[in-house]
Amino acid sequence: MPYFTRVGDIPRKRHTQFRQPNGGLYREELMGEEGFVGDSSLLYHRHSPSDVVRAAPVGQEPEQLTDNHPLLPRHLRPHQLKVAGDLVTGRVPLLANDDVVMSYAAVDQPSPLYRNAIGDELVYIESGQARLETVFGTLEAGRGDYVVVPTSTTHRWVPTSAEPLRALTFEASGHLTPPARYLSARGQFLENAPFCELDLRRPEGPLLVEGEDVDVLVKNRNGLTRYTMARHPFDVVGWFGCLYPWAFNIWDFSPVTGSLHRPPPVHQTFEGPGFVICSFVPRLFDYHPDAVPVPPFHANVDSDEVLFYADGSFMSRKGTGIEQGSVSLHPAGYIHGPHPGSIEAGIGAKSTDETAVMLDTYRPLKLAPGAAGIADAGYLQSWRSR
Repeated sequence: MPYFTRVGDIPRKRHTQFRQPNGGLYREELMGEEGFVGDSSLLYHRHSPSDVVRAAPVGQEPEQLTDNHPLLPRHLRPHQLKVAGDLVTGRVPLLANDDVVMSYAAVDQPSPLYRNAIGDELVYIESGQARLETVFGTLEAGRGDYVVVPTSTTHRWVPTSAEPLRALTFEASGHLTPPARYLSARGQFLENAPFCELDLRRPEGPLLVEGEDVDVLVKNRNGLTRYTMARHPFDVVGWFGCLYPWAFNIWDFSPVTGSLHRPPPVHQTFEGPGFVICSFVPRLFDYHPDAVPVPPFHANVDSDEVLFYADGSFMSRKGTGIEQGSVSLHPAGYIHGPHPGSIEAGIGAKSTDETAVMLDTYRPLKLAPGAAGIADAGYLQSWRSR
């Protein structure tokens, strides 16, 4: 994150003696990105965070990805997935490449303690509520929230509402940040950014949990390992720095509008290695007297484009079967745009109530096995004139 924060008990100066009530030293952990020349935080543990009783591999079949060949637009219906499991082990991969894995989860159970050592995770909460518990403290999350979990953050997800927790997850191969063009040289959000520090939520804490012989799942590029920790990892009495989980609600994104159609980059919210995430929220349509509010047909020649239809009505997809919870994939090389009748129907419309999350990747996305059972086989034909 671009700004500093502090939680709990910390010493006056870093790397100095900081003693517990019994006279022993707190164990200082420096968690830092990019070889400690990027963002970092210092955490103060009651016990050693390296005290592992045992480590065991966790059997996991490699994900068999399928090329999108022949080249087709795709419509997936994740709401057809059964509610089962937790947000870590119950997520179902849908689309992936070497830069990002996009999954969907419909769950009702608490997750195990988990640490993703490959890259940052972005979780978008479609519906339900959950508490993210981490070594940094807790974050309450609900409908419309994006939650960023930095690489190697030990955490777990706990559903907190009676309804199932439905979420879209993005597992990056590196770090996620707000777009660089929104930030000053020192990391402050600029006046032309569509959101700012006031819109972001940080963890509350500290979160202290007692326990011995506690299992933590750790994911790296070789697979999953189960560590059994001598003490519960939630033993951090305080921390400070610029690296920590944070949340941002999609409806706090201030949309950019104009007299004529504005291109997708005005909706950008995050950037990661090889991809971007954009947020489409309710907004006024174009106000030129001859404006055509529905976007034109377009060829995003360098990107595969994925839309998750999160809420509201989707005028440009009317009559196609796309509804709340749908996912569309429009790959590079396929010219896509509004469906028959929607251009004319949109003329004169003053606003839209749609909410959607978009993933654009710079390398082709492949289909995960979970996509096969929820695919709309007739989507290609939905542009045929009727």
